[in-house]
Amino acid sequence: MNTDEVSIRTAGRAGRITLTRPKALNALTHVMVHAIDEALDQWQDGQMVGLVLIDAEGTKAFCAGGDIAALYHSGTAGDFDSGRRFWADEYALNARISNHPIPYVAIMDGIVMGGGVGLSGHGSHRIVTERSMVAMPECGIGLIPDVGGTWLLAKAPGHLGEFLGLTGWRMTGPDAILAGFADALVPGDRLDDLKATLENTGSVAAIDDYRETPDETPLEAQIEFAERHFSHPTALDCLRSVESDTSEFAQKITGLMRRACPLALACTFEMVRRVRTFEKLEDALALEYRFTWRSMTEAQFLEGIRAQIIEKDFKPSWTPDRLEDVTPDMVDRLLAPLGDDDLQL
Repeated sequence: MNTDEVSIRTAGRAGRITLTRPKALNALTHVMVHAIDEALDQWQDGQMVGLVLIDAEGTKAFCAGGDIAALYHSGTAGDFDSGRRFWADEYALNARISNHPIPYVAIMDGIVMGGGVGLSGHGSHRIVTERSMVAMPECGIGLIPDVGGTWLLAKAPGHLGEFLGLTGWRMTGPDAILAGFADALVPGDRLDDLKATLENTGSVAAIDDYRETPDETPLEAQIEFAERHFSHPTALDCLRSVESDTSEFAQKITGLMRRACPLALACTFEMVRRVRTFEKLEDALALEYRFTWRSMTEAQFLEGIRAQIIEKDFKPSWTPDRLEDVTPDMVDRLLAPLGDDDLQL
């Protein structure tokens, strides 16, 4: 199923998926979700191809997230079901990627955020470059790290997950490997050769011939900071701990957290802690769906998109406007079961 937003084809022994919205940073639409899901379904028996290889046009972005502008316009028009259907189908795709029976190789070149992490981070072979920038910045728009983001954050070493989720920290390619979001670093100028080899052989063994050892992993220097400040019982305790640190870096982190949506911060923290006890991705996706299902009506998603993406005044009016005023009941309400509307995967 080809569209003008995604190219799907076979090339040699590879099932090929290329996102083709470079001017929109390859933001993921509902049409793209359906097309990719249909292709994975057709290829899963391994008879047509030996592996799946997903990439994107251009080098600026693999995928900068979901098409949140479209979600904003439908939500402000009172159509909440469109967003809910998109998230349900997107999360089902994330689960399919995680469970796909043949290798799924994701080329995470350029910006990889939100929905882009969902398309790549659950694959069996995740490749970054020196151009990669990987992040889960959803708290800045009143959302939580979804698309299985809480699962990846929960599995990160120590308390890096809380640090990354609550700050939206931008990871380099080597950082993403350290945090468990990626597997191998391949220089950008060798990607074309790697893709050709994968297409010709249908074997992921070729990746080892192209991977390099990272020279520098900036996130490694923040592990001790994350353990000292993000191992506390609540998001507010973490923020207070960071605020008590007089270092320039700590003050930068304080600013990031104070600008984010307080309710989203509290929910993200609680979700990462819960998901750390889960045994499968599907359970994390179901928990995330409880928040996103309510995000337009009971949370701050539409206000966050208005301020950061649509009007760009960068002055969201959060309610509550301080993490100190978020109560456990508020968090529990947003993460409570949805009954018949709970996500079934």
